[in-house]
Amino acid sequence: MVPVGRLTLVRTFAKSELIRAMSFVAIPGLIGPMLGPIAGGLIVGYFHWRVIFFVNLPIGLAGLILVYLHLPDYREERTHPLDVIGLILFASGIGLLSYVLEVFGEHTLSSREVVGLLTISFALLAAYGLHATRTAFPLLRLMLFRIRTFRASVSGSFFTRIGIGGIPFLFPLLYQVGLGFNPIQSGLLMMPQAIAAMSLKLTMPRILKRFGFRRVLISNTVILGLFILLFATIGVETPVWLIVAQAFFFGFFTSLQYTSMNTLVYADVTEEQTSNASTIASTMQQMSMSFGVASASLATALFIPDRFHSDPAQMIHGIHQAFVVLGAWTILSTIVFQELKSADGEAVSQQKILHRAEQGS
Repeated sequence: MVPVGRLTLVRTFAKSELIRAMSFVAIPGLIGPMLGPIAGGLIVGYFHWRVIFFVNLPIGLAGLILVYLHLPDYREERTHPLDVIGLILFASGIGLLSYVLEVFGEHTLSSREVVGLLTISFALLAAYGLHATRTAFPLLRLMLFRIRTFRASVSGSFFTRIGIGGIPFLFPLLYQVGLGFNPIQSGLLMMPQAIAAMSLKLTMPRILKRFGFRRVLISNTVILGLFILLFATIGVETPVWLIVAQAFFFGFFTSLQYTSMNTLVYADVTEEQTSNASTIASTMQQMSMSFGVASASLATALFIPDRFHSDPAQMIHGIHQAFVVLGAWTILSTIVFQELKSADGEAVSQQKILHRAEQGS
């Protein structure tokens, strides 16, 4: 659904309007992350956790109706056959890799089993890479990675999201298990991130026009890493207002990061390449989110050896160590954006248009 939605935006708006369009469209999408933790807390607190899985039914039906009534029916003039072999190789390799990362922290597999499964996973992914170079219409067109802006945005998004993506996993653990908040209070403490992202979304096009993608992504990634490191200072004696303030600013910079990376994907791809670009970008994002949660779980498990019998102080200490690992990883991921040039992204940031206007005046 994500690549189809983004592809619709790319087909509807000119490249120079993409930042504004994506920023505006993302605002309703942020209502879910804002209300989701609260709804989850209410359901767990007053009903049964199984009720959570029924929430999507009315929302899904409403989405179907709105899509049927309002979504343009964009179609490709020519469709290529589905790369079934590539689908099997890539999906199997990624699925197996995600599984190994998930269960590694649970210590349910021996070292030999983990190494064996990782070997099979990497072999499947390598087989797909070889297959993609020998088929006319591969599942994912890896040749798009030759484009500098596409390569930097997709790979940078992947590595950055591994660090950022683990935070939603660690926060409820810190709030409920470490600090003793109930599920509803924990959900309320998650709101500032979404509120910041939603309220400040419309300022982001101006920031990108003013400073450019390279400077924004490099500096913003470092800021996010520092904020994650700062979360390691939250303890029992930390005032609630300080937790809310940290979460608020983290939400703003996270939203700026996502908007920048998602838009830069389409800066230099042609109209014929947008479909494949959207598919690859969304696939990598979903992978990185899964890996982010798995990495946070793994880091927490390493620093909390006996989580079933640990007291709150030990839990907080272990979660703090996980924050340090994720924060350091996020700062390190800045290296990926170093290959960008100052003029990269002008096609989607309107910088070129503004520069010409200034010259004309």
